[in-house]
Amino acid sequence: MNLRNPWPVLPIVAGLASGLLTGCGTESGDTGADGSDVVVGMSDDVLSTDPASGYDPGSWLLFNNVFQSLLGFPKGATEPQPDAAESCGFADAGTKVYRCTLRDGLKFSNGDPLTSKDVKFSFDRMLKINDPDGPAIMFSTLEKVSTPDEKTVVFELNTPDATFPGKIASGAGSIVDHREYDADGLREDGEAVGSGPYRLDSFANDRAVFSVNEHYRGSAETKNSGVTLEFFHGDQNALKKAVQDAEVDIAYRGLTAEAINDIDRADDGTGGVEIVEGSSAEVQHLVFNMDDPVAGKPGVRRAIAHLIDRDALVRDIHQGTASPLYSIVPAGIGGHNTAFFDTYGARPSKAKAAAALEEEGITGKVKLTLWSTPSRYGPATDQELKAIAGQLNASGLFDADVESVPFAQYEKDIAAGEYGVYVKGWVPDYPDADNFTGPFFGEGNVLDNNYDAGPITDSLLPRTAAQSDRSATEEDFGRIQDIVAEDVPVLPLWQAKQYAVVRDGVYGLEYCLDASTVFRFGELSKG
Repeated sequence: MNLRNPWPVLPIVAGLASGLLTGCGTESGDTGADGSDVVVGMSDDVLSTDPASGYDPGSWLLFNNVFQSLLGFPKGATEPQPDAAESCGFADAGTKVYRCTLRDGLKFSNGDPLTSKDVKFSFDRMLKINDPDGPAIMFSTLEKVSTPDEKTVVFELNTPDATFPGKIASGAGSIVDHREYDADGLREDGEAVGSGPYRLDSFANDRAVFSVNEHYRGSAETKNSGVTLEFFHGDQNALKKAVQDAEVDIAYRGLTAEAINDIDRADDGTGGVEIVEGSSAEVQHLVFNMDDPVAGKPGVRRAIAHLIDRDALVRDIHQGTASPLYSIVPAGIGGHNTAFFDTYGARPSKAKAAAALEEEGITGKVKLTLWSTPSRYGPATDQELKAIAGQLNASGLFDADVESVPFAQYEKDIAAGEYGVYVKGWVPDYPDADNFTGPFFGEGNVLDNNYDAGPITDSLLPRTAAQSDRSATEEDFGRIQDIVAEDVPVLPLWQAKQYAVVRDGVYGLEYCLDASTVFRFGELSKG
């Protein structure tokens, strides 16, 4: 998902290993769920209730529950499955025409019928508005949407794109009611009308309230009578207190390692709260501006790659909540390899770093600033960048420091080419290697680092996009990862795990923490 707005990682103290659960309240038989509302607290904000604008995880959490897409990712699924659609498929061998047939009886939460007209309207509207903070960037291959009849939608693509089903299965594929939305502008009243399993009853600065949508027709189930989101706007102490005091049932995002450690110690195994661990495909990279007079030198980038100690970062900064990452495609995603491990190894090497600098003609210390932003990529981002600077300086080859600026200024400065080295995080839109490669390279890429990707964008990505058998793309994606390891326009650092704190008697959270990044309200219950 958009690098500008990923979920922050949740550091947790390694000593909590005995308290971590891979599933909390796993349902077996009767859970005793009473249909009560479930209260979820998170420190992130929902930046938009309009799917044409929101491209941040907080907004997509809302979209995935209030709106329907033609396809979706049911619990445990990494391949898109029908939701608003009864069936979908490519109508041609070249993966340039994609056809969907809608389910019978689809309605929006206000009772309006949902037809192919609404699907076409939703995509046309998103592309026309083309909001810079919206998901239109995902649909560069979409040429035209047509509706032969009320139940049929045909997508014509300008180039083969086998990843198109995954794109429309995400929050970017949300279907809106054409009677309720302006075709030319964003909705700004904080309301939302969708056909998903929940309806948005109210949306305010500190709280959003959702109830079950009685008109929903799709694949999701609902095991509660509603969900309330409490927004803590980055106030981690308030979120910690809220889950300890049972003011929220689940603390989903934004707790620091110290906060979770405090919760675990206070609970002392006596019951009350549990810490749940799930899988994640969230990643973090150092990004290098290829036009920078220092970071633009290949020898400098390769020297940094030889000096980074990922194990130390995971151990000392993220305290076991992440895994070292050695490629731009994370583990668990088809096509993943370990290109950076193979090229640079796992242990820092001063000798190899010095050789890389010497080959570049550099003999003195390299002066370097690492740019950070304090909270957008997790509460430990500044600490992590300082640790990396320390690793570089300890080699005697670098004189590195860290500057941290507010996120709004950070994004502007990156776009203006002001930074040589900076940090970025990424949460996927859909679980395919394409989403960890395509958005990073070529014209208009989200890294803004002036990298000439050559064969990656000229041949490898187009070839993978045209391959409907995704397992057949592994060789090409492997080649992409190897090229990136050789050129080092980005340096992968870690792959996150997901954590949440849940009160006793709350069930189903394990179905909300998987690599699809879909937080499924309907799976939550209280008993």
